[in-house]
Amino acid sequence: MIAFDLRKAREELKKLERASSRPGFWDDKTQAQKSMERMSGLKGEIESYQMLEEEIEDLLVLNQLAVEESDPEASQEVEEKLEILTRRVEKLEIEKLFADELDQNDAVLIIHPGAGGVDSQDWAEMLLRMYIRWADRREMKADILDLLPGDEAGIKSVTLSVSGKYAFGLLKAEKGVHRLVRLSPFDASNRRHTSFASVDVTPLIDDSIRVEIDKKDLRIETFRSSGPGGQHVNVTDSAVRITHLPTGIVVQCQKERSQISNRQTALKVLRSKLYQRERQLRAKEMEMEREAKKEIAWGSQIRSYVLHPYQLAKDHRTELEKGNVEAVLDGDIDEFIEAYLKMSTRS
Repeated sequence: MIAFDLRKAREELKKLERASSRPGFWDDKTQAQKSMERMSGLKGEIESYQMLEEEIEDLLVLNQLAVEESDPEASQEVEEKLEILTRRVEKLEIEKLFADELDQNDAVLIIHPGAGGVDSQDWAEMLLRMYIRWADRREMKADILDLLPGDEAGIKSVTLSVSGKYAFGLLKAEKGVHRLVRLSPFDASNRRHTSFASVDVTPLIDDSIRVEIDKKDLRIETFRSSGPGGQHVNVTDSAVRITHLPTGIVVQCQKERSQISNRQTALKVLRSKLYQRERQLRAKEMEMEREAKKEIAWGSQIRSYVLHPYQLAKDHRTELEKGNVEAVLDGDIDEFIEAYLKMSTRS
């Protein structure tokens, strides 16, 4: 059930509104911005719960009339509205699971193929499509920042930014190794192949969080885009690669035709990665990080997608299964994400 105290939320909002009207509120711009963001979030939550309460009351009245008058059309309307409200309640319950301060941030998602050769490179591209379709379903914005195509098919790597409400909070459930079992379209004998690809997810931080980077620690290179052009990347000499020498973190961006724009985006991704790395160090989560980076092969997958000899998508962390794999690969992954978030909260 949803744990939300409307009275407490209203009191906190009034307190923040009073503080924002006082002289000197904007002297500390960073803290002021955080307060404004909290106020906006509280207003949205209060409005959502108030609207939900009103619709539930209206539905109870409609249901009573349908029962008293034995009206089948009204009963059907009640069932339809109940289904919609149930889904909205479930969505609000999921949002209450986002306790991390960065869960509401945009996300950077990186996909690398693993064991399996050209099949895994094709599988990596299938995953890219799945996440773009998922973002479209949730009315989020997905932009390809960097893409390295495979020699024969698929991709060797891709960096995708996803912008929208709770993008990181949702997509962090996808971090790990994904396994595909199918009849290979690249095998002349049409044999069954198993392919792997890893997905890494990082919160994209904004300017309110300061991450100091010494220019001497950076190696900045420019190069001609290696992509196919068109909707994915440009084909000018504006692509930028930045290496952070102390940590070995490498980021690339070739989305724009402007070298300056690509450099700014790459630096933003690097800052996000360095901040996330520091948080993990402080939280003593390095062992978990090493586990996430183990070999992209057998025994390390978080989810399997089987297309042959049967159809099944299974998450190995939550044991959730779905038989319609085609729908899953078309972006229908919310059930997997929600199941993982609920499991993580309980543990």
